[in-house]
Amino acid sequence: MYPNNLNYRMPAEWAKHSRTFISWPVQASMCHPEDYEAVCCGYEEIIEAIAEFEHVTVVVNPSDLESLTRRFRNERVEFLAIEHNDAWLRDNGPTFLVNDRGEVAGVNWRFNAWGGKYAPWDLDDQVAPQILNHFGIKRYDAPLVMEGGSLHVDGEGTLLTTEECLLNPNRNPELIKERIEEELKKYLNVQKVVWLKKGLYGDETDGHVDNIACFAAPGKILMQVCNDPEDENYEITQTNLKILQEATDALGRRFEIIPIQQPPRLCNAKTNKRLTLSYLNFYFVNGGIILPVFGGEASETDHLAAQLLGKLFPERRIRTVNGMGVICEGGNVHCTTQQMPAGIKKG
Repeated sequence: MYPNNLNYRMPAEWAKHSRTFISWPVQASMCHPEDYEAVCCGYEEIIEAIAEFEHVTVVVNPSDLESLTRRFRNERVEFLAIEHNDAWLRDNGPTFLVNDRGEVAGVNWRFNAWGGKYAPWDLDDQVAPQILNHFGIKRYDAPLVMEGGSLHVDGEGTLLTTEECLLNPNRNPELIKERIEEELKKYLNVQKVVWLKKGLYGDETDGHVDNIACFAAPGKILMQVCNDPEDENYEITQTNLKILQEATDALGRRFEIIPIQQPPRLCNAKTNKRLTLSYLNFYFVNGGIILPVFGGEASETDHLAAQLLGKLFPERRIRTVNGMGVICEGGNVHCTTQQMPAGIKKG
C-alpha cells in the first residue's frame, strides 16, 4: 500500500504548517570546524526568525541539549534529542504528507549524504523515522535515495526537479528516469514530473532544485536567472528557462515564469570555490517568508529580491536573515528546514 492509495499527498510549502523542524550543527561534520560558533549563530538567527511565525522543533544531539536549552528562551522553540551526523534536515528529514481527512503521514527516504560525499551518515539516515515515531506519525519507507532539497511541488499534482541530481549515478544507479518518476508519483501523489537539466554551478548537492527554481503558486514558477554570458550559470539558466517555457503542469497549464536576478558571484575566502548563493533558498512560514540576503556587493540584488517577493506575496511578511551565516557550509535557509503541514480538511 502506497501513500497515493490512501489519498495522501505532499502539500505545497505555502500550505499552513503545524511546525518547522531544523537540526543543530555538528562541529565534527563541518567543512570548516573552526567556524562552528559563527555557524551556530547563523542557525540561531534562522530559528529565531522562524519562531516569529510558528513553532520550531530543533533536532539536537543529546550532548548539546543542556547548552541549547540555556541558549534559547523562546517559548516557540523546543528540542528533540536525536543523534545526527550533520545538520541539513531538508535532506535527511521526512517529507510530510496529508490526506483529505486531515491526517498527516511521512515519507522516510534513504539518505546517503549527497551521493556518499560526507561520511559517516548512518545517524542521519535514521533521523526521519525517529521524528515520525516520536510524533506518532504514519511512516512510509521509500526505496529511493532522495533529498528534500531536490524537489518542489505545487500541491496540485506537479513536481519540479533536476536531472543532474535525481539521475546522478551516485543516488539510485539501478533506476532509470521512468522508474524514479513512478516512485515519486506513488509516494508523493503527483501526476507529472517536470525535469530541469541542472542546478546552479558548483552546487555540491549535484544540482538541488531549491537553489534554482520553485513554485510561487500553482502555474507560477520563480527562477533565479543570470544575464551574463560569461557566467557559468548563464547557459544553465537559459536551458532551464527554455524547458519551462515549453512545459505544462499536471493540469495542462503553461507556466508563468517569474525571473529573480542572481546575486553577484562570491567565492569562499578559504577555498576560493564559488558559493552557491540563491534567493530561492527562502522558506515559506505561516504568514511570512524567511529570505537569505547577502549584503556587500549583493545589496542591490538583495533589495530587488525582497521587493519582488513582497509584491508577489503581499499577505506575507518578508523576514530577511543573514544569508552568509551558514552558506560556507554548503546551504542556506531552505536547506536547513523541513515543514510539517497542519492537517488539511476539505469542506
